[in-house]
Amino acid sequence: MEAIPLLLLISIILYWILSNAPGGPLAPYLQNPHITAADIARLKHNFGLDQPLPIRYLRWLGMVVQGHLGYSTSNSEDVVTAIVERMPATLLLMGCSFVLSLIIGVAFGIFAAVRPYSTGDYLVTTFAFFGQSMPVFWFALMLQLAFAVSGVTAFGYHFALPSAGISSSDTFDLGDRAQHLVLPVIVLSLLYIATWSRFTRSSMLEVVRTDYMRTAAAKGLDRMQIIFRHGLKNALIPVVTIIALSLPGLVAGAVVTETIFAWPGMGRLFFNALGQQDFSLLMGYLMMVSVLVVFFNILADVAYAWLDPRVKYN
Repeated sequence: MEAIPLLLLISIILYWILSNAPGGPLAPYLQNPHITAADIARLKHNFGLDQPLPIRYLRWLGMVVQGHLGYSTSNSEDVVTAIVERMPATLLLMGCSFVLSLIIGVAFGIFAAVRPYSTGDYLVTTFAFFGQSMPVFWFALMLQLAFAVSGVTAFGYHFALPSAGISSSDTFDLGDRAQHLVLPVIVLSLLYIATWSRFTRSSMLEVVRTDYMRTAAAKGLDRMQIIFRHGLKNALIPVVTIIALSLPGLVAGAVVTETIFAWPGMGRLFFNALGQQDFSLLMGYLMMVSVLVVFFNILADVAYAWLDPRVKYN
């Protein structure tokens, strides 16, 4: 129940900030050099901007409760329609990035933990530092230069990956779609592979040194069985929390990635709305991200209780 008051408070803060931003909700119209004072007054009346800020917020909140987020001030498109149309592309990119990050990040963390201070552990640690410190926009541009502009020659074949867009034609082609996914998925996954591998390694190291793990080894159980059957579930308890709390970051990270790769998703929609100071689109997107943050916090609590039977919620 705490989620509803929290989202209400977030909406108030966001509405106040965006309403007081330079130019305000009428910024796209004020860029027209031919606009007159009468036009501005009429627009203010049509958008309800001649009303006090609390009244405008309550009107906006009333529309949100009814499932309506208003209309874009840049092209008059319905905000809900604009977000829903671009959601599948973002979900595809986020889903592929999440699966890749989860598999590689957890695998790297386990590998480094069962062979601490080995060459493999140092390589994983170096990769993690690289992934955490690499600027997303620069890494994306370097990948485009290396694999899209210059191309790659291997085994006598030269090939280049697409540098932008979600497909090469309007006809659905799985192979073509997969090629367009490669570079943005790598860019979006890099930080999370690095972060989740470090957390997995740290958590797994603690579990490996516990008494019950040594007892299982003394009984003659296979090492891999000990790690995956007895140790992994306990090691993943803190990792699941970190992963769940990181998921909204995929949406934020997708803003830069989608913009650089011209991916037609919600991140690029937000970037364009930010440049055009589109009040309604910005509020709709930011509230959607806020809902995701709260939802994944709740999901993290549920997953934590499922992994650790000692945790009980009343």
